[in-house]
Amino acid sequence: MSATEGINETNKLFMDAFSAGDAEKVAGFYTANCRFLPDNSDPVDGRANVQGLLQSMMDRGVSSVELITWEVEDCGDTAVEVGRVVMRGDDDEIVDDGKFIVIWKKESDGWRLHRDIVNSNLPSP
Repeated sequence: MSATEGINETNKLFMDAFSAGDAEKVAGFYTANCRFLPDNSDPVDGRANVQGLLQSMMDRGVSSVELITWEVEDCGDTAVEVGRVVMRGDDDEIVDDGKFIVIWKKESDGWRLHRDIVNSNLPSP
């Protein structure tokens, strides 16, 4: 399976788990020593802390995340993905619209998000 195929498969599982409100399962798609760099916030290190951040997003009303891949650069056991993210609330309104870069690591059980940075396209409040 190519990096692009593996990343697309993981992204679908990620989006499904997020829509189901399962922050633990979503965080499981990250490496154990991941670093998430969210917009307007300090870095979040480690899977458990990423789970807490994801849960807080869900608790604040983000009910779904759509990941749209623009490009994947395959570097063997590492890959770089660039794309767009659309976050929606319970009434399907867009809560945030942005872009992301993910550095992926291939582990024995598949592709995992290792470094994840997200920036909003919406104006600052």
